[in-house]
Amino acid sequence: QVQLTESGGGSVQAGGSLRLSCVVSGSEGMFDSYAMAWFRQAPGKRREFVAATNWRGSGDEYYAESVKDRFTISRDSAKNAVYLQMESLRPDDTANYRCARRTGMYGSAYYRGAAEYNLWGQGTQVTVSS
Repeated sequence: QVQLTESGGGSVQAGGSLRLSCVVSGSEGMFDSYAMAWFRQAPGKRREFVAATNWRGSGDEYYAESVKDRFTISRDSAKNAVYLQMESLRPDDTANYRCARRTGMYGSAYYRGAAEYNLWGQGTQVTVSS
């Protein structure tokens, strides 16, 4: 059974940095074949797309406008992990961050809807204070 486990959240002041990690277990060597993404949801708000990386070899990354140039998504095939490096954090980045694996191998990360992803982690909380 494939599981996604996030870590790295915490509380920081505005302008600070955090690095979120998401380890994929049980994928039996297929990690490279799937696009991976990060989503977030703040209290009282809808879940929103943050960033996505295509399956290994495709090389494309996608970002929400609100995080572009501040956040960086990356993946490590040796560790079956995807990361979200977050810089210049702002109070409106406060949310529960969840990683997700796209439905179907070799599916494109271009499509940003949550419905494109069928496996989700439990999430890690990020709180940014002003």
